[in-house]
Amino acid sequence: MAKSVRRLINSVNYRLINPIFGRNARQRSAKIDFEKAHRSQFRNLRGVHTLQETAEMFVGGEFVSVGTLLRDTLIHYGLKPNHYLIDVGCGSGRLAKPLSQYLKGKYLGIDVVPELVDYARTLVAKQDWRFEVAKGLTIPEQDRQADIVCFFSVLTHLLHEESYLYLLEAKRVLKPGGKIVASFLDFKIDAHWSVFEDNLKDVGIGEKPLNVFMSADLMQKWAKHLDLEVEAIKDGDEKHILLSQPITFSSGETVEGTSAFGQSLCVLVRKP
Repeated sequence: MAKSVRRLINSVNYRLINPIFGRNARQRSAKIDFEKAHRSQFRNLRGVHTLQETAEMFVGGEFVSVGTLLRDTLIHYGLKPNHYLIDVGCGSGRLAKPLSQYLKGKYLGIDVVPELVDYARTLVAKQDWRFEVAKGLTIPEQDRQADIVCFFSVLTHLLHEESYLYLLEAKRVLKPGGKIVASFLDFKIDAHWSVFEDNLKDVGIGEKPLNVFMSADLMQKWAKHLDLEVEAIKDGDEKHILLSQPITFSSGETVEGTSAFGQSLCVLVRKP
């Protein structure tokens, strides 16, 4: 009830009062500033939850089950134990934690929320792995170093122009033959519609970070202009990821054998 009243008040402010004072422009600016939006979201959650609860809720919950799925997805697309992985948007270590049992090579995790970076570093506790605060759309690594750069639920929160520049930066740090594994929201996938409905509810409120939809056609067009090969584009509801173990979600559902990813996936390869 309280949230409904707040939405009504905010809707009135958005349509009638804010335009008079130019507040809507400032709200939109804050929403598309991905660093500010995510740091604000963290502070809001942390105000009412423990650090562990905040760290797990911030990345969408299902910390253990989805972390295992993320790891198995990378292995499915070629991650080897001796590889160097760069995890853009590492969050609180949902991927890094289960990955630490498999990956013996180098790891770099970056995120725009400093508290999440600290949490992930402490959670994983591997002295030779790097966890750093992201600065803009840059990756703190030299040219041609990484075997895989992953963007799990990162491009979903960026403007298209920002995503393109981030992919260009990923190409720079990849070895020839290295891969980009990126997830994205797609109107083609029925299950993604609820995210758009949440976007509609947030109009005039601005509590949540930006959610941006993409498509397979868009990824193919970007790949062409980035001079990257498209290895695979998979719909979010397509079961194709071979699981290393059964995964049980908080709903009680257990998935084994092969699994869909949820968001759609695109795998791009840097040409030799």
